[in-house]
Amino acid sequence: MERNLTEKQNLILETIREMIDSGQGNPTTYRVYKYLQKKGVKEKGVKGVAQVVESLEKKDLIKRDIFRKLYLVENENLSEGLEGVFSVPVYGLASAGDALAFAEDNMDGYLQISESLLRISSPAQLFAVKTLGDSMDKEGIRDGDYVIFEKKDDGFEYDGKIVVAVVNGLATIKKYEKLGNGVIGLFPNSNNKFHQPIYIHESDSFMIAGVFKKVLPVKFISL
Repeated sequence: MERNLTEKQNLILETIREMIDSGQGNPTTYRVYKYLQKKGVKEKGVKGVAQVVESLEKKDLIKRDIFRKLYLVENENLSEGLEGVFSVPVYGLASAGDALAFAEDNMDGYLQISESLLRISSPAQLFAVKTLGDSMDKEGIRDGDYVIFEKKDDGFEYDGKIVVAVVNGLATIKKYEKLGNGVIGLFPNSNNKFHQPIYIHESDSFMIAGVFKKVLPVKFISL
């Protein structure tokens, strides 16, 4: 048992070690969660495991690669090549069709992204959502893709930008357009003619959570 760790941190750390030592390879956070479930260990969802994984990473006990696989830092060979990689939190599902997906703080883990893929001065301002639907497929954002957004300060001009907007607690990815007289349009850009704009007023209850930075096609992501 490692010193200065909580019981849960030790459990997750030893589980990662057990999975690697048993020949199962380096697991992702999701695989650790499923492994604990099979062993009958009760955990409060993937989010709970992800929070412990983050705490272990901050203590420099584990590292994650660009495929979100977990490595023990004590094994230098496995941790090589992880420099220049930063973590981006993933929050739930954002609809790229109708605004149907909850945008509440439901973190689903982290993406590990190389600085060479996304050069930015403040990685801490980045977050990712997983796309639901095809209303932005003409922008290269397809169903199931991970989309990286950047949080912006108050006063940022969103007009003409692709954003993730939260309207009445529901998230959607659309193009933001000011239409005058306080009217804002959230427009799809899709080959599917079914999708229609969302019209809101600047006095309505809504939030622009972030501005589009990059799409990571789901085929590149390891589960």
